[in-house]
Amino acid sequence: MLFAGSASSELTREIAGIIGIPVSKSTVTKFADGELKIKIEENIRGQDVFIVQSTSPPAENLLELLLFLDAAKRASAERITAVIPYYGYARQDRKDEPRVPISAKLIADLLAVSGAHRVLTMDLHAEQIQGYFNIPVDHLYAAPVFIDYYHQKGTENFIVVSPDAGRVNRVRAFARRIGKDVPIAIIDKRRTGPNQSKVVNVIGDVKGKKVIIYDDMIDTGGTIIDAAEALAAKGVQEIYVCAVHGLFSRNAVERIEESPINEVAVTNTLKNVRDIMAEKIKILSIAGLLAEAIKRIHNNESISSLFKEVEE
Repeated sequence: MLFAGSASSELTREIAGIIGIPVSKSTVTKFADGELKIKIEENIRGQDVFIVQSTSPPAENLLELLLFLDAAKRASAERITAVIPYYGYARQDRKDEPRVPISAKLIADLLAVSGAHRVLTMDLHAEQIQGYFNIPVDHLYAAPVFIDYYHQKGTENFIVVSPDAGRVNRVRAFARRIGKDVPIAIIDKRRTGPNQSKVVNVIGDVKGKKVIIYDDMIDTGGTIIDAAEALAAKGVQEIYVCAVHGLFSRNAVERIEESPINEVAVTNTLKNVRDIMAEKIKILSIAGLLAEAIKRIHNNESISSLFKEVEE
């Protein structure tokens, strides 16, 4: 049985259409003071339940998922899978300065306590977040969706660029799947604060190339715009950006439209992207990937083939 959270209702309907099942009935309402009220409207006793909800801001989206999980647990579901296309609160994944939380670990604990038996998510901000869970985690990558898209465009004269040194391994795997001889370059940057960074250097020969900047998310757009400007100064031919999660905070869309970037491709892991009207932004669907993973989990089949090649 497939349930839709408010933050992922359209994506859930798309997933359900691919699988060939209806979205099960539930209601999300509010008391007069704004407090959430969740009700599952169908009998789920002994059922294999999947609840799809991204935990992007506002924090109500996360709270809604936790309440959904608790409702399913108390309704005696046989197995409950939290399908989280975008795992929010993942950027504080370690204690890198005094007196800060490890929010990614806290969210993992809350999901398990609320009733999730397993988690299905996509492109975590950091790989080690999987280790914060004491329940099974299936971690998918959106790379196959982007790779199919760029293969349709043609990959001649392309180079894939890592926006920072921390994503080099994932970028290298992505480049290898785009084309056997596709090289990579690295943006050497210094982070000066939250949503703030400064590009110091571009490592690699990018002159005259078509570049693809590959990242996991776009928030304010500052990182990719700074990278694009640095690449443009090096004489690149065209600049493409692909990022799994498009948060597009503040005036990110306007800044992208005015930047030297030719196109930004993001997926529909977040609800807000469907409302974006911008010439440079292309939305790709990951519903097929999630639908296949959900079917395999339900049938107790391996889903490693959906992402193993990307890891390698």
